[in-house]
Amino acid sequence: MTRPITLFTGQWADLPFEELCKKAGEWGYDGLEIACWGDHMDVRQAASNTAYAKKKKAILKKYKLGCWALGAHLAGQCVGDLHDERLDGFAPPEVKGKPDRLRQWAVEEMKATARAAKAMGCSVVNGFMGSPIWKAWYAFPPASEEMIEAGFEKVRRLWTPILDVFDECGVRFALEVHPTEIAFDFYTAERLLDKFQNRPSLGFNFDPSHLVWQGLEPHLFIREFAKKIYHVHMKDVGLSLDGRAGILGSHLPFGDRRRGWNFRSLGHGDVDFEEIIRELNAIGYSGPLSVEWEDNGMAREVGAKESVEFVRDINFAPSTVDFDKSMKG
Repeated sequence: MTRPITLFTGQWADLPFEELCKKAGEWGYDGLEIACWGDHMDVRQAASNTAYAKKKKAILKKYKLGCWALGAHLAGQCVGDLHDERLDGFAPPEVKGKPDRLRQWAVEEMKATARAAKAMGCSVVNGFMGSPIWKAWYAFPPASEEMIEAGFEKVRRLWTPILDVFDECGVRFALEVHPTEIAFDFYTAERLLDKFQNRPSLGFNFDPSHLVWQGLEPHLFIREFAKKIYHVHMKDVGLSLDGRAGILGSHLPFGDRRRGWNFRSLGHGDVDFEEIIRELNAIGYSGPLSVEWEDNGMAREVGAKESVEFVRDINFAPSTVDFDKSMKG
């Protein structure tokens, strides 16, 4: 299948961009999904300085890599979230601890990200939107329908001017359906699309790992939202529900063996990737399969190389013939 296999650079942002490009080329990746932090992508530079984007593209070309998408998860989270000190880690020093200024910085950062994507020749920006009502996911203290609706409306109000810029740039935003987001499962994803009146510039970055531990069947998400799958993350997760650990994580850090689930290198968890590929074939998805590598129990360079080989092996094309025809007279 001709779908490119890319590596999301978010978990590698401690490495200089060119060093990671060299490694990714040697491992066999077709390209990168570039994270908009570290030195990998300064979106304001890319949006306003043609030389900056040109230099990034030249480095990619040097290592025979393409780029089809940017990842803007951190700034996007700051747009819609309720402020606390955790968000300060995503923002520049001058807005830390200043909720209104931090949110405005994030809004402008996401507008610049759309322009940066256009400058880089990317058609999609993946990321988060945040949520002012994530704290109300469990129905105690009781949350009224009015409160939930107000949360969705706030996200619509905050993100509409951002998506207007995406429209101007001819770029689409793909929300990664994920805990802490306004859309974190099937029905919240459905509600989000309805709230934005099925706006073409808003769709999904499909990531099965965040669905499996919630008990969802990822391939059914693809089937239901076929026209809104704008990008795909290949990421695995392993469940170890031993009667003591549950799905809520117990405030234990990722990688702790006592947790009820942990992210795993591709092929080492419980995601049924064959069903996912079959469903992607059925909807005609031809975009990147982007490896988001996370596994606290494995050396990351071993996992990154193993993962591209895993995806290449399972990235089969749909059938082009009716096998029953050979039995007809």
